Amino acid sequence: MRRLIALLLSTLALSVAAQTRPKLEPIPEPPPPPAGLNEALEPQVTITKRGEDKVEEFRMSGKLYMMKVTPPHGVPYYLIDNAGNGIWSRQDVRDSGLRVPMWVIGTF
Repeated sequence: MRRLIALLLSTLALSVAAQTRPKLEPIPEPPPPPAGLNEALEPQVTITKRGEDKVEEFRMSGKLYMMKVTPPHGVPYYLIDNAGNGIWSRQDVRDSGLRVPMWVIGTF
């Protein structure tokens, strides 16, 4: 029995040793960004400290549209200017606005 196990293990070891590694080629450089890409459309993020809170301000074309406030206890919330009129609404991270139905389909 021991000879059979030793024979099987040596066969397995030889089959693993007989495998050859494939030749790897370097990854090609990524292509350049497409022409006409407007970098002004990317949001500009400014991170500041106000008291103990960390505030991240998101601007698009120089206009402030969202702020992420992270208090010291670590549960962040967002202040969002939805209409662009300067009226800010608070949105918690846990409250994404999506309401998932929670019906009981069946019990056992």
